[in-house]
Amino acid sequence: MPISGVIITSTPEHLDEVLSELQQFPQVEVHGADEKANIVAVLDTTSSEEMETIIDRINKDEKVLNVGVTYLNTEDEAEQMAQGEKLPKPFGFRKPQ
Repeated sequence: MPISGVIITSTPEHLDEVLSELQQFPQVEVHGADEKANIVAVLDTTSSEEMETIIDRINKDEKVLNVGVTYLNTEDEAEQMAQGEKLPKPFGFRKPQ
């Protein structure tokens, strides 16, 4: 299961709205936010493709300025690829939607 740490940046006037909207994603766990509207969150998904899709959806919100990935662990998928399994779209190999 890919896991990533992200900083989601909004604007202070939209912070509460963005925090509320993030609750629609069961794969997103918010750990905190500061007065400058930087939101610290962890994404825990079943695949890299799902993670990228969620990041794209969050990034498309007009109240979100940026989603920055600060940590990424795809150890499970790397091991699968090392064993010869073909993954549909490992992290970073998918065209943004």
